[in-house]
Amino acid sequence: MSPAQSVIGHGPGIRTRVLLLTSLVLIIAGTTASSLFIITSRLRSQVRANLEEDLRHSVETFQDLEAGRLAALERENALMAALPSLKALMTTNDSRTITDDAVDFWKTSGNDLFALADADHRILAVNAIGITNATASASLMHDLQALIANPAKHYVLSNGHLFEYSIRPLYFGSAASGTLLGYVISGYAIDHGFLQEVGRGAGAEAAFFSGSNITVSTLPKEKQEKLQQSAGPLPLTQSTQLIGKERYLTASKDLTDNAGAPLRLVVMKSFDEADRAESQINRLVFIVSLLFLGAGAVLMILLARMVTGPIEHLASGVRAFGEGKPQLELPQEGTQEVRYLSRVFAEMRDEIQKTNRALLESERLATIGRMASSVSHDLRHYLAAVYANAEFLVSPTLPSSERLELFEEIRLAVNGTTDMLDSLLIFSRTGNALHRVPTSVFSIVERAAGLVRNHPDAQRIQLQLERTEIDTTAAVDTKQVERAVYNLLLNACQSVSESAERRQVNIALSADRETVSITIVDSGLGVAEGIRDSLFDPFVSEGKQKGSGLGLTLAWSIAREHDGEVKLVSSRPGETIFRMTVARRLAAASQDGNSTRKQAVAS
Repeated sequence: MSPAQSVIGHGPGIRTRVLLLTSLVLIIAGTTASSLFIITSRLRSQVRANLEEDLRHSVETFQDLEAGRLAALERENALMAALPSLKALMTTNDSRTITDDAVDFWKTSGNDLFALADADHRILAVNAIGITNATASASLMHDLQALIANPAKHYVLSNGHLFEYSIRPLYFGSAASGTLLGYVISGYAIDHGFLQEVGRGAGAEAAFFSGSNITVSTLPKEKQEKLQQSAGPLPLTQSTQLIGKERYLTASKDLTDNAGAPLRLVVMKSFDEADRAESQINRLVFIVSLLFLGAGAVLMILLARMVTGPIEHLASGVRAFGEGKPQLELPQEGTQEVRYLSRVFAEMRDEIQKTNRALLESERLATIGRMASSVSHDLRHYLAAVYANAEFLVSPTLPSSERLELFEEIRLAVNGTTDMLDSLLIFSRTGNALHRVPTSVFSIVERAAGLVRNHPDAQRIQLQLERTEIDTTAAVDTKQVERAVYNLLLNACQSVSESAERRQVNIALSADRETVSITIVDSGLGVAEGIRDSLFDPFVSEGKQKGSGLGLTLAWSIAREHDGEVKLVSSRPGETIFRMTVARRLAAASQDGNSTRKQAVAS
C-alpha cells in the first residue's frame, strides 16, 4: 500500500448524486405544492395585464391627441402667417403697437396662447388664458423666449401653467425669397379637461409632473398632496405607486426633450380590488414558502457539512502543495467522489514530487555538464599557453626580448584564467545582498571602458564613450555594475574583431526620473539567429572562439538585481545594439547608508 493510500480512507461514503437527488425531490415537491397555490393568482395576473394594457392605450391616446393638436396649431399658424394685416403689423417694428394689436389676433385665433416674435426671436407680445397680470405675462414671455429658438421644443411651463405651442415664421413675400418679419406662436393649455380626455377611454387618472411637482392632474386634491409627499420622481417604466393606502399602477412618458424643464406625463390606475385577493394568496404562499425554506435550510446545512467541508480541506491540501508544503493531511471523510479525489491527488502528489526531484537532478547534471564543457575548453587553452611558453623559457639561449614576449603571453593566460574563475564566482553569488551606493554610472562605464581597452581582444578597435551632461547618479553596487558593463563591452569587442571592415564600439548613456540606461552599439557581424532566444542563458557561446558563455548571463543577472534589464534591442550585420538599464533608487540607498552609519556608530 502506497503512503497516499494509507492516508485516504476506503469507506464507500455517501454519493453526491444521492444527496443532489434528495434535494431535487424536495425542491420539486415544494415547487409543485407552491404552484397549486400560485395558480389562483392567475386571475390577478390577468387583471394586472389588463390594467397595463389600459395604461398603454392611455399613453397612446395622449400621443395621438398631442400629434393632432400640433397639426391643428400648425395649420392655424399657417393661416395667421398669411394674413396681410398681421404682416403689416409686424412691419411697424413698434413693440407697443404690436402688443396692443396682438390682442385682436389672439381673439381671432381662438387659441389659449398667442404670441408674436421678431426675426431675432425676441418676444414682442404674448397673450394667454390664465395669465391675468403683468408679472405673470412677463414671466411667460421670458420662459417662451428661452424656448422658441429650439424647433424641438413645443411645451412651455410658466407660473404653474402648461401650454403646448407651435411656431411659424412670418415672411413678407414668399418663404423662399421674401423677408423674414418674425414669428407667430399659437398654443393650447394643458389643463384638467385635456387630462380627462387622455384617461377617459381607460378610466385612468393622469398628471403632468415638472420634476417631482404636479403641474396639473385629474386626481383629487388630497391624493395629489399624498402623491407629491410619497412619490418623488416616478420611474419611466410601468410600476406600482402607493398613494395614501391605495396602490396604483403607473406608466410614464418623458417629455423633457420637448420642454424647457423636466416634464413627464403619468397615467395611473388603481387596482385596490385586486390587491385584496392578492393579499390572501400572498399569505398562503408565504406560509408554504416558510415551510420549504426551513426544510431547505436544514438540507443545505447537512450538505455543507458533508460536501463542502471535505472539499475545502482538499482545496487546502492542493493549495499547500502548490506553496511547497506537501505534508498537509488530506481529508479522509466526505462523499465518495471527494474521497476518490483525495486518494488520486495524494498519488499524483507523490508522482509529481518524484518527477520534480528527477528533473532537478537532470537539470543540475546538465548545467554541470555545460559548465564543465565550456570551462574545460578555455582552461585547457590557457594552461596549454602557460605550459608551452614555460618550456621555451627553460632555454638558456633565449634572447631577453623573446623572453619578455613569452612572459607577456603567460601573464595574459593567467589573467584570462582569473577572469574566468571570477565570472564563475560572481555567477554563483548572484542573488546575494547588494551594497548600493549612490554613484555616477558614467564614471563606472568610463572605468569599465578603460579596462576593456587594455584587453587583447580590444586591440585595433575604436571604443568611443559619448560625453554627457545629464545626471546619471544611481544607487548601485559599483563592482557588480562595472563587471556587467565590462562584460557587455568585451562581448561587443569580440564581435567587432571578427569584422573585416569598420571596427567600432560606441557607448551612450541616457536617464530619466527612475532609471539610467547604457546603450552599446557595435559594428560586428550581429548575433546569430539560433541563439537570440537563449542569449542570456549560462554557457551559451555559439560563434565565439573563446569564452565561458557567462558574460551576458552575468550582465543580465546583475541588471535584474538592480531592478533593470539587459536586452538585445536589434542586430544585423554592421550594427548590434545592447541596452542595459538600472534603477536609480536613491532614497532607498540613502536610508540603507544612514542605517549602516548608525550601526557603525553604535558599535
